Amino acid sequence: MTTSQITGATVAAVLAFWIVGAYNRMVSLRNALVARFASVDELFRQRHALLERQIELLAAALASAAPRLDALRAACRQADAAREHARIRPGAAGATTSLRVAEDILTDARARLPVQSLAGADLPELNTRIAASDTTLAFPRREFNAAVAAYNGAVR
Repeated sequence: MTTSQITGATVAAVLAFWIVGAYNRMVSLRNALVARFASVDELFRQRHALLERQIELLAAALASAAPRLDALRAACRQADAAREHARIRPGAAGATTSLRVAEDILTDARARLPVQSLAGADLPELNTRIAASDTTLAFPRREFNAAVAAYNGAVR
């Protein structure tokens, strides 16, 4: 073998190892992104169940606020559909953007209800659990956003 053949083979081997390493890094980052979304997804499901219970309690106490309760129900369904879509493809920008928009709509619909002014046995405790769920959700969201940023940086 000549020196140029050895050099060519060495360059080809280094290039092949670099490509395999880059691919493995992308797969690893993608798996981390999916794992981070799984924790966010679980907390969204738990909060959705709490919101459904809150809507049931409020429907009995707020007959006059039926349009606002319907808007909250619709916002919950929309957020749940967006969460399902994002769960299938957590790395897709459109899916996570639609989830963020649905969450903003849900937050707005929740803010329109006079939840604190109602007196009930279960409602104050439920409101506390929902607030705790919202607070708990912030940390996994930050972790997911960091995983997305790392993945996007590697793609670039």
